[in-house]
Amino acid sequence: MGRPRIKDVAEYAGVSAKTVSNVLNDYEHVSEQTRTAVREAIDALGYRVNIAGRQLRRGRTGVIALAVPELDIAYFAELAKHVMAETERRGSTTLLLETGGRRERELAAVHGFDAQFTDGVILSPLALQPRDLAGRDTRLPLVLLGECNPPGSADHVAIDNVTAAREATEHLLARGRRRIAVVGGDLRGPQNTSRLRTVGYQEALSAAGLPVPEELVLPVPAFRWADGAAAARTLMRLSQRPDALLCLNDHLALGAVRALHEDGWSVPGDVEVVGFDDIEATRFSIPTITTVAPDKPGIARRAVELLLDRIDAGGPGGPAVDETAGHRLIVRESSGG
Repeated sequence: MGRPRIKDVAEYAGVSAKTVSNVLNDYEHVSEQTRTAVREAIDALGYRVNIAGRQLRRGRTGVIALAVPELDIAYFAELAKHVMAETERRGSTTLLLETGGRRERELAAVHGFDAQFTDGVILSPLALQPRDLAGRDTRLPLVLLGECNPPGSADHVAIDNVTAAREATEHLLARGRRRIAVVGGDLRGPQNTSRLRTVGYQEALSAAGLPVPEELVLPVPAFRWADGAAAARTLMRLSQRPDALLCLNDHLALGAVRALHEDGWSVPGDVEVVGFDDIEATRFSIPTITTVAPDKPGIARRAVELLLDRIDAGGPGGPAVDETAGHRLIVRESSGG
């Protein structure tokens, strides 16, 4: 016997195929006796719902795409895990894609990769420009994560990076630190994550009546461990060295702490260090790393919710939603915790 069909279940239970469908879809107006008979038939025959067929009959694939820049950056890997868990909980499947932060790959994501295998896209862009979203086909639901969000272009979820960086800087100021450097900082670039976090740092220093020395705002080629180590060594060679480092992600912070240790500097004695993202490694490093923790489960939950709402609506379904997710500063050993 081949794979059992709804017709086979109906014959076994002595009901119509429509009644079996009603039981499978958990419709209310089915007697408990009938429901029990159908379930017993399903168990006896080993029937399994053809989810793919069901989705296609509804005009859907049941698959959403999550496109992130780099899966070996722990923040994106951890966020992806939360998104995948949330989509599974909601009865969908996640197709995980890496863009490498390349504009052409991010553009492909915006347009659904010119394929029909996904119902919608969650995208964390790095290279995308505001003009890239103008005139996009809004029939493909899109949720953006991070800072590329021209007003009205798509649903959007991100933390308040300005406030988060200001709070992290205020923490270092309250600890008595005055020469605070920003590893990965950006004083004049476009409104991306680095720029916004640098703005928060500037606001905290200005509120404390302190200048913002340009030599302490140090861009990096990439946001990886080695870049943090190299930046820390550059900063510690200054004639007026910093007494604290605000690193704009945890990979930079971990690399900086390693370089400081190798060069004989004490953390937090000589230099205090704060990171961003609360990746798992920061809880096990020596010292453990003070970090800004975005609400990653909350970001994932809201992004999936917004996307599935658009998919269920079958189109744009109203103005774009701009959501601010929560964050908190977790104080650990690298800044006296």
